[in-house]
Amino acid sequence: MGGFLIYFLIIMIVPIWAQIRVKSTYTKYSKVATMDGVPGAEVARKILDANGLYNVQVKETPGVLSDHYNPMTKTVHLSSDNYHQHSIAGAAVAAHEVGHAIQDQQGYAALRFRHALVPVANISSNIAWVFIIIGLLSTAMSKMLLIGIILMAAGVLFQLVTLPVEFNASSRAMDQMVSLGLIGNREERDARKVLNAAAMTYVAAAAVAVLELLRLILIFVNRDD
Repeated sequence: MGGFLIYFLIIMIVPIWAQIRVKSTYTKYSKVATMDGVPGAEVARKILDANGLYNVQVKETPGVLSDHYNPMTKTVHLSSDNYHQHSIAGAAVAAHEVGHAIQDQQGYAALRFRHALVPVANISSNIAWVFIIIGLLSTAMSKMLLIGIILMAAGVLFQLVTLPVEFNASSRAMDQMVSLGLIGNREERDARKVLNAAAMTYVAAAAVAVLELLRLILIFVNRDD
């Protein structure tokens, strides 16, 4: 009972903590203007041009923290606040998304691997729990549980591969902002806080996914014994 309680607390509290942290950090630094007063869209454009990515577009997208890079259309999408405002949070997020564009340009291996996993992860995540539930409900259907575990493992692998991709994009973002003078020395620490808080959401998601996969594997092994 104690082990289950600890497990339950981890899978519930860790993701919530990560979301609260990223939202509070983002909200705080979205109200702090950069010294140069450059909006996120311009930050993205300057970094793209400095790296010869003239073909990559920067577009405004609706939503909050809906920022992303689309490798298919070669487009950096920035949420309205980050696109227009000249905040530390906006600059950090914009630079991070451009970091993915630079990864794409340079053929970063982890990014390519993650892209290759996308269709597999999408399919497996949608049907894994069908097999898992059937397998859990019937001890005679252990093979169904095993199939579900294998499918879930594909989704977990995708989340684990995402970690180096996101951390590397943040590292590139900081390097670019500093080298191009887009943020001042006193702003570096705050920009890093924004990027680290965002990264923790991926870490939390991966940790929970791994724990759930391990729990199901233990159930399957114990049942088989």
